[in-house]
This record gives sequence, structure tokens and C-alpha cells, in this order.
Amino acid sequence: MSDVTRILDSAAAGDPKAASELLPLVYDELRKLAAARMAQETADQTLQPTALVHEAYLRLVGNTDSPRWQNRGHFFAAAAEAMRRILIESARRKLGPEHGGHLNRQEFAFDVPAEFGRSDQLLHLDEALDRLAAVEPRAAEVVKLRFFAGLTVAEVALALDISPRTADADWAYARAWLVTAMREA
Repeated sequence: MSDVTRILDSAAAGDPKAASELLPLVYDELRKLAAARMAQETADQTLQPTALVHEAYLRLVGNTDSPRWQNRGHFFAAAAEAMRRILIESARRKLGPEHGGHLNRQEFAFDVPAEFGRSDQLLHLDEALDRLAAVEPRAAEVVKLRFFAGLTVAEVALALDISPRTADADWAYARAWLVTAMREA
């Protein structure tokens, strides 16, 4: 009988120390199992493997009505099932109306100059950019460098002497601001 099986038997018998002894023995394997599960998920999944392991472990050993596992394999099969259920519950929550599940995600390709090939669109962009510069000058500079000069975020950061993270945040803000401004025009 392996240590895991022995500790599982002790936990099922009500030994309060068994759960604390079990986690160090199974954590690495549970983490690998969680990472494998998460690799199959879509990119919008926000649950991390560590959180998935912890939640699954709590469901397995925290339940006072937990079944007595026959062996190590039975325990890991139950852990895999618990992880599957957690991921399904998470997906259902995200698809609920209170989390925007009824909305369709749309990618925003603002940095493609061809999108503004027509003169009237370019004029609207220029007017909106002037209005942005009045309220957020640095964000407007980021747009000019990204859109008109074709610089990357890292190059913009270097040119404006700001961090790449700040440049990226300004770029995201400016794009959203400009889209809203151009829709209103």
C-alpha cells in the first residue's frame, strides 16, 4: 500500500492530520493534472492551474461526506472529475447574463491603416485625435507613433521615455477613446 493510499484511508477514517499529510504527497501530480486540463481550455479561461488544484483538493478532502478512496488511482480520478466540474461551473458563470455571456466578443483592429483608407475616415480620425490630445496628450502621442509612424509598443515606450506597460495601457485607452469619439461624430 502506497503512502497516498494509507493517508487516504486515514482521512476517510476521520484522522484530522491526514489531510495535511496528503497535500504535499499529491500536490505535484495534481498540479500536472490541472495544467493538462487548463491547456485544453480556451484563451479566455481566467482560472489558474494552482487555483484549480486548491479548489479541487478542498472539494475532495474538505467534504465530510467524502467517499473512501480505494487507492491512489481512484483518488486522482476523483480529482480529475472535480477539476472538470470546477471548469464547467466557471464556464457556466461566464456565459451568464451578469458576466456578459450574452455579448459577442469582437476583436478591435484599430492599428491597421487600411481601415482608414478613405479620406473621410482619416479626417474623422484626425479630428478625434485632436480632441484626445486636449484631454490626454501622452495617449494621443502614443496613437500618432503607433498608427502613423508604425512603431511597436516597445519603440513607443522608448521614444516617449515611459515604460512599455504604460505605453500599452495608453494605447489601449486611446483606441477605446477614439472609437467612441468617432462613433459619436
